[in-house]
Amino acid sequence: MAEKVNSADLGFEKEIFKAADKLRGNIDASEYKNIVLGLIFLKYISDSFEERYNELLEEGDGFEEDRDEYLAENIFFVPGKARWGYIAKHATEPEIGQVIDQAMILIEEENDRLRGILPKNYARPELDKRRLGEVVDLFNNLKLKDHGNSKDILGRTYEYAIAQFASLEGKNAGEFYTPSSIVRTLVEILEPYEGRVYDPCCGAGGMFVQSAKFVERHQGRINELSVYGQEANANTWKLAQMNLAIHGIEGDLGQGAADTFYNNQHQSMRADYILANPPFNMSDWGGDKLAEDVRWQYGTPPEGNANYAWMQHMIYHLAPNGKLGLVLANGSLSSGGREGDIRANIIKDDFVEAVISMPGKLFYSTGIPVSIWIINKNKKRKGKTLFIDASSLGYLVSRAHRELSVEDVENIANSYHTFVKGEDVEKLGHVYAADIVEIENNNFILTPGRYVGLEEAEDDGIPFEEKMEALTSELGDLLKVSHKIEEEIREHLGGIGFDL
Repeated sequence: MAEKVNSADLGFEKEIFKAADKLRGNIDASEYKNIVLGLIFLKYISDSFEERYNELLEEGDGFEEDRDEYLAENIFFVPGKARWGYIAKHATEPEIGQVIDQAMILIEEENDRLRGILPKNYARPELDKRRLGEVVDLFNNLKLKDHGNSKDILGRTYEYAIAQFASLEGKNAGEFYTPSSIVRTLVEILEPYEGRVYDPCCGAGGMFVQSAKFVERHQGRINELSVYGQEANANTWKLAQMNLAIHGIEGDLGQGAADTFYNNQHQSMRADYILANPPFNMSDWGGDKLAEDVRWQYGTPPEGNANYAWMQHMIYHLAPNGKLGLVLANGSLSSGGREGDIRANIIKDDFVEAVISMPGKLFYSTGIPVSIWIINKNKKRKGKTLFIDASSLGYLVSRAHRELSVEDVENIANSYHTFVKGEDVEKLGHVYAADIVEIENNNFILTPGRYVGLEEAEDDGIPFEEKMEALTSELGDLLKVSHKIEEEIREHLGGIGFDL
C-alpha cells in the first residue's frame, strides 16, 4: 500500500487531540481551535524550558532562572507560575481557567516575540472548567518521552490538530489551512534549500513548516532559510506565529495581520521561493482602488476576481532567479477577458515553467479541483512549459476528502525535475512539454488535459474481430430482452385500455 503523506506515526497525536477535543462542548470549532492549540503550545514551551532548566541545574552554576540562558538557545523563558507543573497542580480547581490565562500573560511579558499572540480566554464562562482540568491532567500524565522527543511530538500534534480543525470547519478552513498533499507537492518541486521563502497569504504557516522539514530531510540547516509572510486574519496570524515558534523557525510575518494588497508589509523584499495558496476567485478585494498599482506589470486584474492580482503580486516579489509555486482554481487556466490577456503576457515573458492539474476534493473548504502553477523567472528550458495531469491520483480518506500518497507526490516532483534536466518525460495522457507557439495556438489556455492527450488503452491481446463478435452477440441478447420488456409493457397498457 502506498505510503500516505500524513502517515508519520500519528497514533499519539490522535490520542492527544482526542483528549483535547473533550473541550468542545457548545463552543464552535473556530473558537475552541485557539483554546486547544494554545494548550498544546503552552505544554510545548514548558517542556522545552524544563529540558534546558534541568541542564542548567546539572551544571550547578545557579543560572537556571537566568532568562538570557534560555533566549541564547532560542528557548522561551517560562516564569514559575506559567510552568506546566504549576498549572497541573491547579487542574482540579474551579480557577484553572484564570491560572492558564495568567500563565499566557506572564509568558508574553517575558518573551517579546509572543507579545499579543497567545490565547487568553480560558476563564470564559462557557468553557467547562472540569473538562479543562481533565485535559490539563491528561497532558500532564502523558509519557511523551516514551514515544520519542516530546517537543517533536507536540510539534506534530500542533500540525495534526490544525488539519483536524480544518476538517471540522469545512468551508471556512481555507483561511488557515492548506492540505498537506498540496504543500508537500509544492515543496518537493521548488526544493527551498536556502534563501528567502515568502508566502503572502500564509494562513497558519504550513508552507514554512514543510519548507523547514524539507531542508532537515536533506541534512540542511533551517537557519539558512529566511521566512517572510503576511496574513490578513488576526486569529490566523497568531496561529502562524505559534506554529513557527513551536517548530523553531524564525520568521517575519509583519507587525500584525494586514491586507496584502493594501498594506504590503514586505515591500522591498525579493524572494528566492514563493509558495502560496491564495483565496480562490476572491471578488471583494478592492481592485477598483488599485488600478494603477506598480505590481500590475502584465495588466490590471479585474475587480471581480483577485486570482491574477495574487499572481502578479508574487511575480513582483520574485528575485531575478526566483521560483514561485501557487495554487489556483482551474478557471484561471482558461479564463478570458482581462485575465486571458494577463496570462498571455506572462506566458510570452516565458515565466510559466509547469502547470499541474490536481485531483478534486483535496481541500476541506471546497470540492473543486485546483491546479499548481510553477513560475520561474529564469527557466532552464527556455520556451518550454511542462503540463502534468495528476487529476486521477490520490485516494479517498472520506466521501468528501482526498489525499495524495507520498508516491504520488514523488511522481509529480520527479516528472518536473526530469523535465528541467532536459530529459524526455512525456507520457501520453499524463505528461507533455509544449513550446510557446503551441500554447499560443491554443489561445494561451493552460489546461493540462488539452496538451497531454488521452492515455492509450492497454492491449489485452484479443483480436479486434473477436472483440466485435463478442460485443455484437452481447448487444443482440440485450435487444432481445428489450423487445420482451416492450411487449410486456404494451400488454399491460392494453389491459387497462391504453394503446402504445
